Amino acid sequence: MHPTPSALMRLLHHGVRLLALPALLAASLAHADDYTDVNQLLRLGKYPEALTRADKYLAGKPRDPQMRFLKGVIQSESGKPGDATATFVKLTEEFPELPEPYNNLAVIYASQGQYDKARIALEMAIRTNPSYATAQENLGDVYARMASQAYNKALQLDTGNAAVQPKLALIHELVSTTPASGTHPVAASNPAPAAKPAVIVAAATPTPAATPIPVPAAPAPPAPKPAPAAAPAQAPAAVPKPTPAPAPVAAESAAQKSVEVAVHAWASAWAAKDMGAYLGAYDKSFTPANKASRKTWEQERQARIVGKSIIDVKISDLSISVTGHQATARFRQDYSAGKFKASSRKTLELVKSGERWLIVRESTGG
Repeated sequence: MHPTPSALMRLLHHGVRLLALPALLAASLAHADDYTDVNQLLRLGKYPEALTRADKYLAGKPRDPQMRFLKGVIQSESGKPGDATATFVKLTEEFPELPEPYNNLAVIYASQGQYDKARIALEMAIRTNPSYATAQENLGDVYARMASQAYNKALQLDTGNAAVQPKLALIHELVSTTPASGTHPVAASNPAPAAKPAVIVAAATPTPAATPIPVPAAPAPPAPKPAPAAAPAQAPAAVPKPTPAPAPVAAESAAQKSVEVAVHAWASAWAAKDMGAYLGAYDKSFTPANKASRKTWEQERQARIVGKSIIDVKISDLSISVTGHQATARFRQDYSAGKFKASSRKTLELVKSGERWLIVRESTGG
């Protein structure tokens, strides 16, 4: 018999799976009991006790990523999405190599209808671990929900467009199909930083399989108007004007998506003052605008970034063009650090190096 649905399952009605608890934890055996106890309290739905135990542990080890991740799951299940979001965002800033916090952050965004933010978070999870099946499946669910919204909007704008009805029905059938036997139960794992031995902690009770994204049924076509009474002199029937077919929407290329993920990762690393990830976003051939040496430029950036108390970098109006192994990203950048704020147009020129897109030129204005 399955456990009673909790706040976690309410999130799953949006079709995106929050990772739950059997975990490979990169921690010493001496700490395994702490993780096990918090996991046990969480499985039993004793959220206040689980949170108290997690906070007590974190008071002595505030940077521990596993316990902080567990705390985020506790906050999610106990109906505190704002607190959980803050917890997972902080983990993505301090441990950008971990895909699980991005995934769980996407679940919260999806539950709030912020599908574009969920998509970006899932693409970041997949970028850190391309074989991450849960994030890949969640990304498909998010795209299906976005497609459903777009088709419904198209029907509202043009109720006579018969081409939209079968598309919406197909999306509805796709995401409403009951998962086949053998589908993973909704599981959720704690992140484990790379290059450390994993310790298997007590497995959690499996959670029921996820409910697919609910998609509104296609609206019924409007009822035909009654025919007017016959006139004494029959006028020629008006020929209806053909409804123009909607312009085809070009699918965003995989390369453009990869560049978009790289640009947002660069901005996130800058805001998090993660100098390793920030400087690593630049190719070896990058030439600073002031013609300074690479070493001098890195020292200057280090001094300007690390010395700030809080940095916020927002990107909007992002436009990306890709030609082969070269790409150009143009966007508006809103930057703030303390009381200083600046908004400007920015252009990044990137090249593909292996599986990554790296910055080779950076300019402001235009």
